Amino acid sequence: MKTDLDYSALRSALMALTDGETDTVALMATVTCEVHHADDRFDWTGFYRVVAPDLLKIGPYQGGHGCLVIPFARGVCGAAARTGEIQLVDDVEAFPSHIACSSSTRSELVLPVWNSAGRLLGVFDIDSDQPAAFTQKDAQALRAILAEVFSAAE
Repeated sequence: MKTDLDYSALRSALMALTDGETDTVALMATVTCEVHHADDRFDWTGFYRVVAPDLLKIGPYQGGHGCLVIPFARGVCGAAARTGEIQLVDDVEAFPSHIACSSSTRSELVLPVWNSAGRLLGVFDIDSDQPAAFTQKDAQALRAILAEVFSAAE
């Protein structure tokens, strides 16, 4: 099982694949695919897009089915969208208002995603079927990659 993801290589691959792209959905789909297949810890990987005030809807993802709609007021994804802060959850069962989109999810990492104008585009959600699967290193590396990839997003 992989546990030491080479974020430098992931960043390089994503920058090459997304060079010159500004379409938000195309960027989300590419990021999702590359990140999902980069590490065995990642059981479900995808985006929830801001579609209305205080409302997220599912975007590109890989893995089993996700929840279709998540209000900012509920769950780990809602907390990331509502607060603008990374959510690193070692045990989803202990998270207040957790939404069980999949019964196999044990831990979760959710990162808010903005475009260069500072508009919240959505959140990037990574679920694991392992408890405490994510680290601060994962959170910081992915935050930097997402900021770079989505700096040209519409």
